[in-house]
Amino acid sequence: MSEKKTKLPFFGVPKLWPFIRQFKPMILSMIVLNLINSLGDILLPLFQRYALNHFVGEGTLDTLWLYIALYVAMISTMAALTYYCTRMSMKVEMGTNQTLRNQAFTHLQTLSFSYYNQNSVGYIHSRVMSDTERIGALFSWTISDGVWQLAYLIGAVIVMLAVNAKLALYVMLILPLIVLLFSLFQSKLVAANRQVRELNSQITGDINEGITGARTIKTLAIEERMERDFLGDTAKLRRTAVHAARLRGLFASTMGLASSMALAIVLWKGGLIARHEVGTFSMFMSYAQGMMEPVRWVIDAISDFVTTQVNIERLVRLLETKSDVVDTPEVIDKYGDAFEPKRENWEELHGDIAFEDVSFRYPDGDEMVLEHFDLKIPFGSNIAIVGETGAGKSTLVNLVCRFYEPTEGRVLIDGRDARERSQLWLHSAIGYVLQTPHLFSGTVRENLLYGNPKATEAEIDRALELVSAEDVVARLEHGLDTDVGEGGELLSTGEKQLISFARAILADPRILVLDEATSSVDTMTEQKIQSAIDTVIRGRTSIVIAHRLSTIKNADCILVVKSGRIVERGTHAELMQKRGYYRELYTRQYEDEATANVLG
Repeated sequence: MSEKKTKLPFFGVPKLWPFIRQFKPMILSMIVLNLINSLGDILLPLFQRYALNHFVGEGTLDTLWLYIALYVAMISTMAALTYYCTRMSMKVEMGTNQTLRNQAFTHLQTLSFSYYNQNSVGYIHSRVMSDTERIGALFSWTISDGVWQLAYLIGAVIVMLAVNAKLALYVMLILPLIVLLFSLFQSKLVAANRQVRELNSQITGDINEGITGARTIKTLAIEERMERDFLGDTAKLRRTAVHAARLRGLFASTMGLASSMALAIVLWKGGLIARHEVGTFSMFMSYAQGMMEPVRWVIDAISDFVTTQVNIERLVRLLETKSDVVDTPEVIDKYGDAFEPKRENWEELHGDIAFEDVSFRYPDGDEMVLEHFDLKIPFGSNIAIVGETGAGKSTLVNLVCRFYEPTEGRVLIDGRDARERSQLWLHSAIGYVLQTPHLFSGTVRENLLYGNPKATEAEIDRALELVSAEDVVARLEHGLDTDVGEGGELLSTGEKQLISFARAILADPRILVLDEATSSVDTMTEQKIQSAIDTVIRGRTSIVIAHRLSTIKNADCILVVKSGRIVERGTHAELMQKRGYYRELYTRQYEDEATANVLG
């Protein structure tokens, strides 16, 4: 489920407005205050003109005290307005960042597995953090500065036209040149900056892999290769960024030259005015020089806005990405969603599962993984799924858990299509123990409470006892209050597996899924988990994706998967009598284990 890369009209701003309109009063106040502030800057050259023409030219000081009072009052007011505008800009920036990041993170929680399979961590991280930061600056500082700069530019032109229209028109000749330059550079700047942002995302992903995969990198001794790949990406970014900087530099220098022409025109054509009204000449000089800053700002703002267009497009694409698995409006109206569940309308989940004429292909695949598949799993059944690595054993589990939807047919939960009730209703009744356990940063207790936030100490102790994890907790320095580190890295794989198993049990699920839960742990831990499995599956519907076939001989039904398809099904005894693929797998694994035992 990749994002569609479509160009957005009006730089995509209207798409973001629903999330930002809560700051409309502050933005409007910021605009009004900046307009008033710019009026003060427009009036300053008029004060200068009056002083030179009246106090110097006419040689009188009759209005000096009134002049000083008005000048001080205006300067003080402008200082106060600048303070409040800066304060509001900061609030709008921080508020916009918070709102967009919250919205992006919340939306990410609604997306299905296929999105995360197709987009890297660095790619997603860049959208949630970097893109929102630039957008926040656009809606705060860029608007605030833009109002002042443009108001000053327009006001200065109006005053100059009123005082000396001919000289003002000479100065304004640069404006068509600015428009022409913008039209020539805009598309090239957008393309260059879009490429820079994409490369930034790639480098963020490289850094993430370098950190999270540090242990694997060292054990494979591939530091040199990782460095070579990273240096290659950063070199590519440097070349692309330099190209973009050259475009911006050429744009800025050309525009700067155009704005400097305004001052040259005043110096050239304004000489005649200076002989008669030195104050008017001084005013035009001030405006011509003052206009250079807004023109330069326009140059930078256009470049920044073009750059931010890429950020807006990327964030909007993320927010508009639709999940492959969604609840219908009718289901949401009755059962709620993941963030506002209507638990009072939830029926009790019993645990009967059925596949009814199910065909399925993955969203990014071409071939059917299942075709017209039927299977009934009564409540309390123990179903095992076996097959070689990469055979597609997780497909059935993904469909039962509604991580993916059937391409055709139905998956029934308690006799009803799973799509007729909310995803959260189903997920709340499933306990899932992954092959590679994941713990959240925090303590052991906090991780267990993710399974059941209202669990008592007695319930926590009972869950740990069921999975034989009480000894693990007892060995930890601070027991349940021991910090597990990021991703649980302060614990061993076996310890993490037992804690994650206890977390799943603490939720008291009606459906328990064990995804090769013993494949990556030591023999002692495997024995503990296997003993726990025999205990905790009682009174639940359990689906076990098995690595070691000897652990699922007592399953009610074993599904044998090969090349993404179910090729056999039955009990252990039935499958062994068939002398088919399952018997081949079992015999091969038994011989391997026997050889390993003989060799010690």
